[in-house]
Amino acid sequence: MLQKSTLDNGIRVVTERMPGLHSVTVGFWVQNGSRHEEVSLNGISHFIEHMLFKGTTTRSSLQIAKEIDSVGGVLNAFTGREFSCYFAKVLGDKLPHAISLLSDLVLNSVFEEKEIEKERKVILQEISMVEDSPDEQVHDLFSESIWHSHPLGQPVLGKVDTVSRISRDMLLQVMQQRYHGQNILIVAAGDLLHQEIIDQIEQVFSVVPAGAPDNLCTLPDYRPGVRVTAKELEQVHFCLGCKALPQNHDDRFVLHLLNSILGGSMSSRLFQEVREQRGLAYSIYSYLNTHSDAGALIVYGGTRPDKLSETIKLVLDQFAGLKQGYIGSEELHMAREQMKGTLLLSLESTDNRMTRLAKNEIFLGRQPVIEEIISEIDAVTVDALTRVANQLLTDDSLNLQVVGPTNRSQVPISLLSIPV
Repeated sequence: MLQKSTLDNGIRVVTERMPGLHSVTVGFWVQNGSRHEEVSLNGISHFIEHMLFKGTTTRSSLQIAKEIDSVGGVLNAFTGREFSCYFAKVLGDKLPHAISLLSDLVLNSVFEEKEIEKERKVILQEISMVEDSPDEQVHDLFSESIWHSHPLGQPVLGKVDTVSRISRDMLLQVMQQRYHGQNILIVAAGDLLHQEIIDQIEQVFSVVPAGAPDNLCTLPDYRPGVRVTAKELEQVHFCLGCKALPQNHDDRFVLHLLNSILGGSMSSRLFQEVREQRGLAYSIYSYLNTHSDAGALIVYGGTRPDKLSETIKLVLDQFAGLKQGYIGSEELHMAREQMKGTLLLSLESTDNRMTRLAKNEIFLGRQPVIEEIISEIDAVTVDALTRVANQLLTDDSLNLQVVGPTNRSQVPISLLSIPV
């Protein structure tokens, strides 16, 4: 059973009771991510996420770790471009303890200077790990390029120069500005009672100010282009992508099926053509990077430098085929069944349920029932796929990022009708 309540200070609480399960997952979602950051403070949202685990007024970082381990639970967090999430998965009877622990992290973290300096080193190492991993770095480079000066293009981890200058006062100021009632969503799924959660949340979160409703920054433009980052590697890694749709768009299921057919699974066109038939890449796939008001459809691949041109041509050939409507009824049926199966299987996990509830609330403002989603997936036609492919797979937003042992003269610019 789904239930939603809104506290006096604007905090929303959404729960789903799942009788018969032993576990419950609770997440504290805060509308604070890299798109909300000033350029000079890029990475501060992720820095805050780290610091909330480094000690509160009542618990040290070691005590936090011991408490969750002592109940056999999982405690973790992540930061994205539009929100940060702090979550715990525990047995149902341990839910009050999990909420108490998460509340303490969000409300009472102390931000000790010595801990800030230690965590700064950790984050700088994390940034270095990405820079040393071209198959990860190329995705950040793509976002930075296609959304250029827009905050959506900023890396979530931040950059070395910005993370190096973030101070305790800056961290506390952003906490005060962003961690208020209108920006907080608390979601739980599993063995729970809604009113018990409300009673506990009201008791500890009544001190949190309501704040003002959040306004997103301006819509991003999509910039076409080509960029090469030369590195001495065995492979060339690339991201080739274009504009896509936001999370709440009416055609979102059409887009998901289009992505699935293109490169979203082992039976997809790219995997079968590039890897299975031609052996040009070990890893080749497509994915969606979608947000409240923007999105991108991206193909990633890693191949030998002398096979880069051939691989990119194959990707563009698949784009053209989708735009021309070369999609069979069996192929569409398989994509539909895969999407429905993945969705229904994910609903058996309380952590996946919790995440689904949160994203529906954030992006849609409602909780569509499964039958509605299945019906919308089944309603997608070849004509709809062709229409969306022609709308999105165009040169005016096509962007290519390449990392590896190559230079601009070796990139197949002639295949792309986009600015160099």
